[in-house]
Amino acid sequence: MNEWIAREAEVVAQTYARCPVVFVKGEGTTLTDDAGKTYTDFLAGIAVCNLGHAHPKVAAALSEQASTLCHVSNLFYTRPQVELAEWLTQRCFADRVFLCNSGAEANEAAIKLARKYFHDKGESRSRIISMGRSFHGRTMATLSATGQDKVQEGFSPLLPGFDYAEFNNLEALEEVMDETVCAVLVEPIQGEGGVIVPDDGYLEAVRALCDRHGALLILDEIQTGMGRTGKLFAHQHTSVTPDIMTLAKALGNGLPIGAMLATNKVMAAFSKGAHGSTFGGTPLVTAAALAVVRAFDDEQVVEKAAETGAYFRVSLEKLKAKHALVKDIRGQGLLLGMEIDGDGAEVVKKALEKGQVINAVQGKTLRFVPPLIIKKAEIDVLMDVLDAIFSEMNQA
Repeated sequence: MNEWIAREAEVVAQTYARCPVVFVKGEGTTLTDDAGKTYTDFLAGIAVCNLGHAHPKVAAALSEQASTLCHVSNLFYTRPQVELAEWLTQRCFADRVFLCNSGAEANEAAIKLARKYFHDKGESRSRIISMGRSFHGRTMATLSATGQDKVQEGFSPLLPGFDYAEFNNLEALEEVMDETVCAVLVEPIQGEGGVIVPDDGYLEAVRALCDRHGALLILDEIQTGMGRTGKLFAHQHTSVTPDIMTLAKALGNGLPIGAMLATNKVMAAFSKGAHGSTFGGTPLVTAAALAVVRAFDDEQVVEKAAETGAYFRVSLEKLKAKHALVKDIRGQGLLLGMEIDGDGAEVVKKALEKGQVINAVQGKTLRFVPPLIIKKAEIDVLMDVLDAIFSEMNQA
C-alpha cells in the first residue's frame, strides 16, 4: 500500500471512498501523482477547477494577497470583496452578494434569507420545497433540503419545514405548493442526481408557480454556475429570473468560497446582525476569486466551454451509437452525463488506470465535468479509452 494512503487511514475521518491515487501536482488539465504518472482531469475537483490547475493569474493574485493582507474580519471593509461583488452583480439579476465559504453555507444563507424575508413581512411562511434526487449540501439544513434518502440516512430527525417534489414534474410541485411555502429550491440541472436536465419550459413554469403562490425562487447554481453549461449561469439559457441564487465550486477555482446573491428587495431582510461568517469573503479568497472571474473575461472561457461542450456531446453520442450498454447522454455545455447498463464505479476505476479522471453518480451515470479549458484532442483520447473499456465489458 502507498505510504500516504496507509497514513491517511490512521488519522483522517473515513468519510470518503477515495481512489487509490495520491496527487501531488496539477497544471492546466493535467494531474500528476506521487509516482510521476500523469492523468487528464475530466472531474476538475467536481466542477471546481474551471480554469484548470495552477492557473498563473490566480496563483499570482493569491501570492500577492497572502503577502499583503489575509484576514481582518467582516467588521471592516476590504477592496477585493467589493470588487468581486461588483463583478457578479453586474452580470446577473442580483443586486447584492453575501459571501461565505462553501456551497452548503451559501444554501444555508439562502434558506435563512427566504424565511427571514417573510418573517419581516409578518407572513407565517417557512416551508421550503426542494426536488427529489437533489443535492444541496451536508449541513443539517441543506441535508434536510436534499432529496436523497441515502444522503440523509442516519441523521434523523431532520429539520422540519422541508418537503419534496419530483424534479421536472410540475404537477408534483403544484400538489405541495400553498401559501405556507416561502421558497422553492431547485438546481437548473441536477448534477449529483445523475446529470438530469429538465424539459424546456420547466424552470419558467416553476417561476410562474412561485409567483402565483407568492413564494421565492432559489436557484442552486453551485455546480451549474460559472460557465459550466456554456453560459455564465445555467438559468441564463432560459428567461427565468430567480429571487436568490447560490454559487460556490468554480468561483474560487479551488479556493473555499461560496456566494448567495439576491435582489435588493429580498436581501433587505438580511439587516445588520441577521447573518454572518468569520471567514466569508476574506481578502485572500476574494482576491483569488477576482482573478478567476477576470480570467473568464480575458480568455473567453465561457464561450470556449460552449463550443467544446458541443464537441464533447457529439463524441459521447458516437459512443452511444456504437455500444448498446450506453443508454443515454445528458447534460449541457461541459456538464455531461452518460448513463450505462453497468457498474459506473468499475468504469471509473478502469479509466483511472488508463490516466483518465472521471467519476460516477447514482451508480450508473458517468459524469464529465472537466476544466473549461479542456482541449478537443484530450476529449478524443478519453473517447478512445471509453471505447476500449466498453468493448471489454461487452465481451465479458
